[in-house]
Amino acid sequence: MSLEEEVRRLKEERDAVFLAHNYQVGEIQDLADFVGDSLYLARKAKESPKRVILFSGVKFMAETAKILSPEKTVLMPDLAAGCSLADSITADELRKWKRAHPGAMVVSYVNTSAEVKAESDYCCTSSNAMEIVRKIPSEKEILFLPDMFLGDYIRRETGRKNMHIWVGDCFVHTRMRPETVRRMKVLHPGAELIAHPECGCSTEVLPEVDRVLSTDGMIKYASQVHSREVLVATEIGILHRIRKINTKTSFVPLSEEAICPFMKMNTLEKVRDSLRDMKYEITLSAKVMNKARLSLERMIEVGGTRTKSLAEGLATVASSE
Repeated sequence: MSLEEEVRRLKEERDAVFLAHNYQVGEIQDLADFVGDSLYLARKAKESPKRVILFSGVKFMAETAKILSPEKTVLMPDLAAGCSLADSITADELRKWKRAHPGAMVVSYVNTSAEVKAESDYCCTSSNAMEIVRKIPSEKEILFLPDMFLGDYIRRETGRKNMHIWVGDCFVHTRMRPETVRRMKVLHPGAELIAHPECGCSTEVLPEVDRVLSTDGMIKYASQVHSREVLVATEIGILHRIRKINTKTSFVPLSEEAICPFMKMNTLEKVRDSLRDMKYEITLSAKVMNKARLSLERMIEVGGTRTKSLAEGLATVASSE
């Protein structure tokens, strides 16, 4: 029996749904029941009738699934698969920040620990952060965390003056700097550039970015684009799915070094072992889950990906300056 056949058999035996993030290795994406970004997978975890959720991603994603479905068993292939961005703020640091801004609304990127989510008013993903911020009354202060590049992009796009941003970043996306963009533009003249808003280049070279998109936004865009060549500024795991969707366009990573070592800790062998032995279960206190659930449910209720063109982005930025 092949490894793939073994995983399929174990999924049936364990009554499990297999979820995988867009940054997972190709063989995991090909075998998963659902592949997508954090918002899409959070919805699928909550909707699934299966008793077991096997989440191939990083720890905060599996925690999110557990918070939304506390009655289910949530497994990870490797509990050590963490996130440098999620680690950039603790619940204690957030509580201190909140005390300095009494009455402010806390909007936390989903790339945060369960304990941080429990201290937040809203969670968001890159696909709905803009919409969530726009729904908050203009007179309300906002504390946005932890990604400074996503926060800066949202603040500029919305023109929000009373939005404070935590200084955190994803070390993979931060590597994609303006100089990287300019070098690749020379090497690939005429290529379109799509960038994740976590990238260090997404706001600093906005005139050179054709579209700022979430990972699922990139997937949808790939299915529609007819360009000869597109530069992709995000973790390279997404290229597996994009290239399968559209074989006529050449999708080139902005940086071949944009590899998240945490995402790549998951393997098919570890997936098999997790299901076979029912190991690496996510456990959280009832208190934390109950406090965090409201902010996550608010995230899920707000709409999905909003594709933004360069012209729209520049017009909004200009009006806010």
